Amino acid sequence: MPISISEEPRSGRLRAFVIEEALNAGFDVCRFTRPDATGQAPERLARFLAEGFHGTMGWMEETAERRAEPGNLWPDVRSVVMLGMNYGPDSNPLEILARRDRGAISVYAQNRDYHDVVKGKLKTIAGKLAAKSGNDVKVFVDTAPVMEKPLAAAAGIGWQGKHTSLVSREFGSWLFLGSIFTTAEFEPDEPETDHCGSCHACLDICPTNAFPAPYRLDARRCISYLTIEHKEPIPREFRAAMGNRIYGCDDCLAVCPWNKFARTAAEAKFFARDDLRAPKLGDLLALDDAAFRTLFSGSPVKRIGRDRFVRNVLIAAGNSGDPALAARCRELLADASPLARGAAVWALSRLMEPAAFAGLAREHLKQEADASVTEEWRAALDEGPCA
Repeated sequence: MPISISEEPRSGRLRAFVIEEALNAGFDVCRFTRPDATGQAPERLARFLAEGFHGTMGWMEETAERRAEPGNLWPDVRSVVMLGMNYGPDSNPLEILARRDRGAISVYAQNRDYHDVVKGKLKTIAGKLAAKSGNDVKVFVDTAPVMEKPLAAAAGIGWQGKHTSLVSREFGSWLFLGSIFTTAEFEPDEPETDHCGSCHACLDICPTNAFPAPYRLDARRCISYLTIEHKEPIPREFRAAMGNRIYGCDDCLAVCPWNKFARTAAEAKFFARDDLRAPKLGDLLALDDAAFRTLFSGSPVKRIGRDRFVRNVLIAAGNSGDPALAARCRELLADASPLARGAAVWALSRLMEPAAFAGLAREHLKQEADASVTEEWRAALDEGPCA
């Protein structure tokens, strides 16, 4: 639970000061832990990497030593202030999955990039802590090699659920996390215990079976990884399961029973933008690079680039069952990006009649110079419609 000033006498005025500043800045929860309180997280990280579950995210291997122990990242750290900001949606994120002509963008990406929002607030709080105490501080939000979820669990903000994400008894699965590392000494809070019980709803709902076991994630099968981190064509085995998810996937988060206690985000920058809540696939297929950058200015979606995004939208178009989208997809057969052209081939193989698609293939195979796109044509012809 969030800590109010009156409830926290243990560590004195500096602790109360940090909590008050955190709440005033818009954070919903502020707790404290020690940098060595990550429990079994380093061993789990090593196993995750050894089994290749990180896929093409090579940076996870490169930063593994620093990620495993906060003291390796900054030897002078003595305490970690963990903060959480609620981004709960105002409606059920799973409802859009039935609207196959629309694209499903993960809740966290439907407005401003949370890295910028949270980091700005962290810097303000950390600056005030440093000025008041004379201690050194560093702030981190997701992009640095910090295992925020284990630290948040150690600080009592929540626990890592069977889907590996943090779950809070007050905010469900909808918390952005940030941390302030400091040389100041704070009395640590008690860790939260696991309240998942026998529930496995998050495991059952995963469209691609990305959880080989409770509390273990194979990112290579995760739609969030595939639509955001993966830079190559989407593996064919996962395309149909993606449905209309074009950036991220909220299924395992949204189905968590603890969300019944969640509330809608208070931070206006996390409210869903109307044009990103349920955008039309047809409109998104028409985006060139400039239009993509304009639409997603300030959004985390912008970082994957237009080509990867259009790849995702084309997969969704192929899953839509809407032949009216075929014209848009056909235009993208001439796109400058082989990634987009290849995805367009797959989409058209599912939207067109077999004979018409075969004729289109004969026409385009003569002029296609990219091996990956040629392979898409041949695979689609070999597998037939709805492959």
